Amino acid sequence: MPKLLAIAYKTVKRGPMNEVLCANVTQLSGVEKDVFGRPGKRQVTVLSKIQWQQACHSIEADLPWTTRRANLLVDDLVFSSADVGKHLQIGELRLEITGETDPCKKMEIAHVGLEAALTPDWRGGVTCRVLNDAMIHLGDEITLVNPS
Repeated sequence: MPKLLAIAYKTVKRGPMNEVLCANVTQLSGVEKDVFGRPGKRQVTVLSKIQWQQACHSIEADLPWTTRRANLLVDDLVFSSADVGKHLQIGELRLEITGETDPCKKMEIAHVGLEAALTPDWRGGVTCRVLNDAMIHLGDEITLVNPS
């Protein structure tokens, strides 16, 4: 079963990523304290460990997942366009997948070739809207479901 491997947030634009063991995620603020957590389609970003490793392998680099600047890292899931509209259940938290997290120039600044490596096959992760308030913890089980 897929699990939540890591949680991170940034308190300022372009600021450092802060990794935590648990986080309160709300409809009002996304991952608590994250500068970009306001309501909307991009409240929380989720990265697949498998897809991150594919991107890193293609540029022959071993980069920390926080280089991607996503909020959540999950294992045993691979995201695609078919997932838009589906719900990610992470413990008690429910997120709606709203789209792809497009790689930007910040990725190229972080490592040469990373922006291009993240572009194919949704390797850059997904954007999500928070559907309910909940506390999440490392190791929480994850399910990807069609909304009821």
